Amino acid sequence: MVHEKQVIEEVSGWLRVFEDGSVDRTWTGPPEVKFMAEPFPPHDDYIDGVAVKDVVADENSGSRLRIYLPERKDNSVNKLPVILHFHGGGFCISQADWFMYYTVYTRLARVANAIIVSVFLPLAPEHRLPSACDAGFSALLWLRDLSLQQGHEPWLNDYADFNRVFLIGDSSGGNIVHQVAVRAGEENLSPMRLAGAIPIHPGFVRSYRSKSELEQEQTPFLTLDMVDKFLGLALPVGSNKDHPITCPMGDAAPAVEELNLPPYLYCVAEKDLIKDTEMEFYEAMKKGKKDVELFINSNGVGHSFYLNKISVEMDPVTGSETEKLFEAVAEFISKH
Repeated sequence: MVHEKQVIEEVSGWLRVFEDGSVDRTWTGPPEVKFMAEPFPPHDDYIDGVAVKDVVADENSGSRLRIYLPERKDNSVNKLPVILHFHGGGFCISQADWFMYYTVYTRLARVANAIIVSVFLPLAPEHRLPSACDAGFSALLWLRDLSLQQGHEPWLNDYADFNRVFLIGDSSGGNIVHQVAVRAGEENLSPMRLAGAIPIHPGFVRSYRSKSELEQEQTPFLTLDMVDKFLGLALPVGSNKDHPITCPMGDAAPAVEELNLPPYLYCVAEKDLIKDTEMEFYEAMKKGKKDVELFINSNGVGHSFYLNKISVEMDPVTGSETEKLFEAVAEFISKH
C-alpha cells in the first residue's frame, strides 16, 4: 500500500506543503491564466526592442539572474542605468523568468531605456527569510564587483552606467528593495552608486488586521489567506508579521531616521488590501526626513494590478493605470 503524503499547508491555486517538507508549486487555479506563471525562454536577439539572457552570477551558490537589454536605436555612446529587480510572490512562489514578469520588465526596459537585472530568488518554506534578502544584496554586490572590473558580463560591462543603479520590486519584492537599501547604506559600494529605490505595493503589514485589510476587496493577486499563509511559511520560525522585514515601520525594526537610504519612489495602489500599512511606512519615511516620493494609482486598481497581462490588455482602466505607473518609474529614473 502506497502512503499518500499528507498536505499540512495549502495556499489555494499556488502551493501545497507536505508533511515531509516537500513543496508542490503546480498551478491548480483557473487554467486560462496559467500561461502567466510559466517560464519564458531568454533570447539574444531583440524582440520588440529588448534582448534577454540568463546568467549564473555565482558558480558556488548557483545564483542566477535574468538580464533585459534594450536596443540602442541612435548609436548613442551614453551608457544605460541599471535596475535591479526582485520579483514578488509572498517569498514563496514565482520566478524571475515567469511570463508575467517578462511582459512587464521588457516593457519597462523600453520605457525607461534601462538595463534590468532580475534576481532568481530562493523561495520559502525551503529557504525562509532572510534568504531572499541575502540573495538580493548579493546581486547588488555582484554589480559592484562588475563596476570594479572584478568579473565580466558583456551586456553590463559594455552598456551599464554603474553610477545609476536602482532597486525595484513587486509586492514582497518591495520588502526586499527596502532591506537591500538598508544594507547598502552600511556598505562601501564605490565606484558604483545606488541612485534610488522603487518598492511597488510592498508587503508591509502588522500582526493585526488593518482597516484596509478588513474593508478592501480581495483580488487574485492578494487575499488575506495568501498574506497569512505565505508569511507564515516565509518568516523565521517563531516570528510574526511584526518582524522588521514585513513591518519596517514597527518597533522591532531600526528607526527609519537612523537609516542611510537612497531616494525612494514609493508606489501604492488605491484599492490595495494592505494600503493602510503601506502608507504607515510612507509616513515613517516622511517623519524620518527621508527623500521619498509617493505615487498612487487610482481608479480602483488593486495589489500588483499591472502584472495581470489579461486585465492590462482587456481593461482600459487597468491599461491606463499601468502606463501611468511605468511613466512615473521612468521619470524617477531620469531624474536620478
